[in-house]
Amino acid sequence: MLKNTLLLTAISITIGIVIWSVIDNAGLNRLVSGMVNIMFVSRGWFIMLTASMMLIFLLILAFSSYGNLKLGSDYDVPEFSTTSWLAMMFAAGMGVGLLYYGAAEPLTHYVIAKQYYDEPRAAEEARFLTNFHWGLHAWAIYGMTALVIAYFSFRKGCLNLISEPLKYVFGTNSITASVGWLANLVTIIAVAIGVAGSVAMGVFQITGGVLHLMDMDEAPQWIIYGIFSLMCLSFIFPLMVNLSKGMALLSNIALGLAIILVVYILLMGPTSYMLGGILGGVGEYLDRVIFQGFQTYTFFDGHVADHFNQWTLNYMAWWLAWGPFVGIFVARISKGRTIREFILGVLVVPTLFSIFWFGTFGSIGFYGELRQGIPVVEYVEQHFNETIFFLLSFLPFYKVTSLIVVVSAFLFIVTSVVSAAFVLGMFSTNGSENPPIRIRVIWGGILAALSLMMIISDSIDSVRSMISLGAMPFVFLVHLLMVSLYRALKKEKI
Repeated sequence: MLKNTLLLTAISITIGIVIWSVIDNAGLNRLVSGMVNIMFVSRGWFIMLTASMMLIFLLILAFSSYGNLKLGSDYDVPEFSTTSWLAMMFAAGMGVGLLYYGAAEPLTHYVIAKQYYDEPRAAEEARFLTNFHWGLHAWAIYGMTALVIAYFSFRKGCLNLISEPLKYVFGTNSITASVGWLANLVTIIAVAIGVAGSVAMGVFQITGGVLHLMDMDEAPQWIIYGIFSLMCLSFIFPLMVNLSKGMALLSNIALGLAIILVVYILLMGPTSYMLGGILGGVGEYLDRVIFQGFQTYTFFDGHVADHFNQWTLNYMAWWLAWGPFVGIFVARISKGRTIREFILGVLVVPTLFSIFWFGTFGSIGFYGELRQGIPVVEYVEQHFNETIFFLLSFLPFYKVTSLIVVVSAFLFIVTSVVSAAFVLGMFSTNGSENPPIRIRVIWGGILAALSLMMIISDSIDSVRSMISLGAMPFVFLVHLLMVSLYRALKKEKI
């Protein structure tokens, strides 16, 4: 590890960010926010084009003759059951984000939309935009990276590194070596920043849940850092066992609790209203999703443009920042599946679940706002982190359901850290499929330190800006990965 120049450089940069934040947190936030704003204004169109290209590429590939190829030899079989595979993939890729944004995001979009539409139409626009952010485009970004890594690793015998497809297709020379080294460096930093940001947001939400359970208005510092400390202790054991005993078990439990929660809300809330919202969301999504991928709101006023930058572009950048981490992890657990099975599993199942999830939580929020006169929007604007707990308080047994949210969020965060430390451990050991425990635990500690820095910032906007910053270089790198996969598939005998 000490002889690994790439790793030492990445750790030095990551630790440098932590130190900078401690010394001048406000200055770091200003710099990061300024750089992200410049990227969105000048390259927003390119970010949207990139996400749409990946989705279209994967859909064409899934239904082509190349879809029959296996990610591995023709005789390999999947290591994990389909249920565990989907649960681990979902926990790594979305997890706590669904709990954090489930109720609050649709209502936030509604505030902007109702300035241009009547209330029912504004609610529909808010629902669609939320589904767009968490649907096919997000999973196309994850799936594209995962497919490239899985194909070259398991079918072509390459190492589990972002740089390997480039070297395999374009040959090993000074140019590919340099680009590959930079690609691996960017990946490590993007993974660390992206996961740390999500841990910070998860801690903020869990703190909000604890406040509701304890009937407190403000969180003492000891609660925030107590939750964070408990979280750090909780991911040590899963890092010390193999994936089937650690990550798979935690993912299944977390996803199981989330499903219980959403089904309970669907049954105990205004069921017909929510099912109508879900069905309408599916139809509208299928009708507009491809077009929306090319929408940049160029001719709209400043309010719409700012909202587009703060939400849609932020999300696409967020998924790109998480792309290397989720992609490499999903690739690791997907050996033995066909390309068609892989693509449809990665794109369709998580997207349908997300639409069902946001349809349920979003609808109950709109029901309170539009039908019962509950000031849900006002609450979201003042207490974004605690929105889900506020809505649960109007249903029976809200203490129990709030506890389920807290436990689910906690487990989703732990699984994110475990899978991220696993991926970073792979990079630390030249692409090993099973990195040593010591390396995984070290990366767990580094991720904890970076997360603590973002928690100290106490600002969701700065955390989101930091995540978006990590995506900047990867926006361009994914095009090289797509070209590499295309050129390699053309040589397959099918």
